[in-house]
Amino acid sequence: MDDRAPAEGIHSLYPFLYADRAARSTHPDLAGDTGDARGAGHGHQGGTGRPASPVGHVNWSTEVKAEEIVRLREQVAELYTDRLAECAEAMAARFDAGGRLFTFGNGGSSTDAQEVATAFLHPRHGRPLPALSLTTDVALVTALSNDVGFDVVFARQVAALGRPGDIALGLSTSGGSSNLVQAFEEAWGRGMLTVGLAGYEGGRLAELAELDVLDYLFVIPSASVHRIQEAQTTVYHVLWEVTQRVLGSRAPTGR
Repeated sequence: MDDRAPAEGIHSLYPFLYADRAARSTHPDLAGDTGDARGAGHGHQGGTGRPASPVGHVNWSTEVKAEEIVRLREQVAELYTDRLAECAEAMAARFDAGGRLFTFGNGGSSTDAQEVATAFLHPRHGRPLPALSLTTDVALVTALSNDVGFDVVFARQVAALGRPGDIALGLSTSGGSSNLVQAFEEAWGRGMLTVGLAGYEGGRLAELAELDVLDYLFVIPSASVHRIQEAQTTVYHVLWEVTQRVLGSRAPTGR
C-alpha cells in the first residue's frame, strides 16, 4: 500500500482532489451545474458553474458549507428564540441562587462541553460562574469506564457532585448517547435543571423531553454532524450571553 495515499477521511470530505477529471465531471455533489455568476471568480468552466480546478472546488465547497450553516442557524433562531431566552432565565436564576453548571458529551461534543464550561467559568466579560466539564478528568473517566461501564461515566459524577439547584447541560449530535440519558435521569432525580442539545430528530433525548426529564431540549434539524455541531456552538454561546445579561441586570442573592 502506498503510504502517500490520502487518508480516507480527507477522501470523503474532498473527493474531487483525488478523483480523475472524468469522475469529477459526473460526481453529483461536484458537478455544480448552476450556471450562476459566483463561478466567475473560482475558475469555473464556461457557464456551467462547475469548478475547473482543485482550488476552485475548495472555494466552491467552502461557500456551500458556509451557506448551509447560515441557513441552519437562521432556522434554529426561528424555532427556539423564545425557548432560549426562557432557558437562559432559568439558568441565571440557578446561578444567582448559588447553583453550579455541569457539562458533558462524547467525542467532539466532549470538546464542546469543555468549551461551555470554560465560557461560563472564565468569561470574556461579565460574571465568572461555577462550571465543570465532566469529561476533563481522564483518570476518573477511564476508571469508571473500565471498572463499571461507559454508560455511567457521567451519571456517577452527577450523583457524586450534583445537588438541587445545579444545572446539567449535555450535548450529542445523534441524541442517542446512553451515558447522556443516564446522566440526565440522575440530574432530574436530584432536582437539577436539565438542558440538552441534539441533532437529527433528537433521538433518545427527545424521549426524555417528552417525559419532562429534560427541562429544555434544542434539536438542530440537520443530518450533518458538522453542521449540527456548528449550530450547537451558536446555541450554547447564546445561552451564555443571555444568562450573563440577565445576571447583569440583578444583584446576586447568594445561597
